[in-house]
Amino acid sequence: MKVWELEALRRKMVKEQATEALAKIFLMMQLCGIGLQSAWVFVIEFFGWRNFANRREVASLAGLAPTPYNSGGTAREQGIDKAGNGLVRWMIVEIDWGWWRYQQQSQLGQWYRERFAGGGPRMRRIGIVAMARWLLITLWRYVEYAEVPAGAQLKTA
Repeated sequence: MKVWELEALRRKMVKEQATEALAKIFLMMQLCGIGLQSAWVFVIEFFGWRNFANRREVASLAGLAPTPYNSGGTAREQGIDKAGNGLVRWMIVEIDWGWWRYQQQSQLGQWYRERFAGGGPRMRRIGIVAMARWLLITLWRYVEYAEVPAGAQLKTA
């Protein structure tokens, strides 16, 4: 099966919304900056097969949870653990760059701009990963509880 045939099949399935997962994909695609491929990955690989109890579980399964180091009198952060789903982690970081571009008026886009956009390349990359964790949690809330991200634009027809 060719790539365009697979994409056409996916589009047809999403339009029919025969299952709960396909309905979640359709819902996620309503956000500007989220397309069929990324919505498919998030729902099928992540949101579609597991019920999360809280935001910490979402971040942990994606490998975006902080990793503290505590030993005796020493305590410091070691960054993110990267122990979760690598495809979802990669996709959310890529979507995050698009979110920053297409959803600048959203609460998340404004937070990034105020905090990291004026910094150098390293600070922007660190900020994108921090924003990716927040965005993944926000997308989970949107898919599970229909909470539209604050200030986010939805696609029109």
